[in-house]
Amino acid sequence: MLSINTNYGAMIALQSLNAVNTELFEVQRRISTGFKVSSVRDNPAVWAMAQGQRSQVKALDAVTGSLQRGQSIVDVALSGGEQISDLLTQMKEKMLAASDASLNASDRAAISSDYVALRAQIDRIASNASFNGVSLISSGSTGNVRALANADGSDSINVDHVDLSTSGGLISGTLADLTTVTAADLANLDTALSGVNGALAKLGTGSKALQTHETFIGKLQDTLQTSIGRLVDADLARESARLQALQVKQQLAIQVLGIANQQPNLILQLFRN
Repeated sequence: MLSINTNYGAMIALQSLNAVNTELFEVQRRISTGFKVSSVRDNPAVWAMAQGQRSQVKALDAVTGSLQRGQSIVDVALSGGEQISDLLTQMKEKMLAASDASLNASDRAAISSDYVALRAQIDRIASNASFNGVSLISSGSTGNVRALANADGSDSINVDHVDLSTSGGLISGTLADLTTVTAADLANLDTALSGVNGALAKLGTGSKALQTHETFIGKLQDTLQTSIGRLVDADLARESARLQALQVKQQLAIQVLGIANQQPNLILQLFRN
């Protein structure tokens, strides 16, 4: 039915054009942002899932930072501990030399002076082997590593403090000087060296644990990022194809609307006849 009040054809053509324009806008948004779900309006359920995973990834950034700080603290302590172990080895050499009964007083004093200097260097290293104010081998029992191991903070990787100063339990039994040296003194130094090496082995195990877990956290973050991408990333190849098809449909819809708007002119031709 032809009518000058209601153009049904134009209405239908306009609805079709609006639908195409809406879909075209959506495709253009996906191409420009790279996301098929960029806001909660696009897909509330998927958006909520993606946001939860993004929060997990951000939390794991804090875990990585904590693990890296822990590694730095332990590595500095290991460097200092290895040097202390070397000093104890040198001290054993001096002590063994001083045990020679044929030495005269001046020679023994010279060896003892070297020994005392080496022993003092142990305390110097133990007090300065710190990272960000934390030392695992200084005098006393302060300074422990409690690195975060998961995103909710319910687990940690612990590396405990060990006193490698001359006042600590491992080295305090060694002689202060070499005025007199006995077989028991040599045995005590061997015990101290063995204890220090054992403590360093534990620190090394802790360092390895921190490094291994940091590697795992990095892989976990990569997996989570990939999973988020599957949920929200747009397939740009598909969207490009859709864009071209929708542009053609838009042009056709505009032409159809133009034709529909010309239909009321047919009424004038009826009256001219």
